[in-house]
Amino acid sequence: MGIFGAEPWTNAMRAEIEDAFDMHAVDIYGLSEVMGPGVANECVETKDGLHIWEDHFYPEVIDPQTGEVLPDGEKGELVFTSLSKEAFPIIRYRTRDLTRLLPGTARTMRRMEKITGRSDDMMILRGVNVFPTQIEEQILKVTGLAPHFQIELLREGRMDEMVVHVEAIASHAAGEARSACAADLVMRIKDVVGVSVKVNVTEPDKVARSQGKAVRIVDNRPKS
Repeated sequence: MGIFGAEPWTNAMRAEIEDAFDMHAVDIYGLSEVMGPGVANECVETKDGLHIWEDHFYPEVIDPQTGEVLPDGEKGELVFTSLSKEAFPIIRYRTRDLTRLLPGTARTMRRMEKITGRSDDMMILRGVNVFPTQIEEQILKVTGLAPHFQIELLREGRMDEMVVHVEAIASHAAGEARSACAADLVMRIKDVVGVSVKVNVTEPDKVARSQGKAVRIVDNRPKS
């Protein structure tokens, strides 16, 4: 059985790994502050979400802004309380990971859905909550765009603006092709996320790269 980490991956990537190595690939979730990998694990029988080991950890999902506990099925920030740790117990530890709790399937314990983002990455643009993962999801749907992007926040007058800088792949690097990709992405973000943004499609390898964890948001709004 293969174990895959917490980084986002698609069903196509899973299938490619399983075919290449003749094994099962499953998601596993953990935090170093809690115990490391093993807090929740996808079951090989179903591969439909990560079952939380509720005999050791009590999970809750809260509204990240108000702290209100949300019912199962609603998306919010994942919170854990340890039930069996002695040397370093945790009480209502806020993970900052966004997910929802679902009924068990292959096991009786509840499942957590795949992590969709982090509450500390949330942007509020003209009253709408926006996460980088929502933007990334739409980028991946546009033929001709590479998955390298950066979100720039600006303020023009009294209104906040978002500019999505994203790269074209080599076959779509010509000016007209890049313009078509930009228009497609603007429409998708408006329809799905609910905000109007500007999109700057660059030539390949023009979006800034980061050492270590990718810097997805650059906030250039005035600080005062």
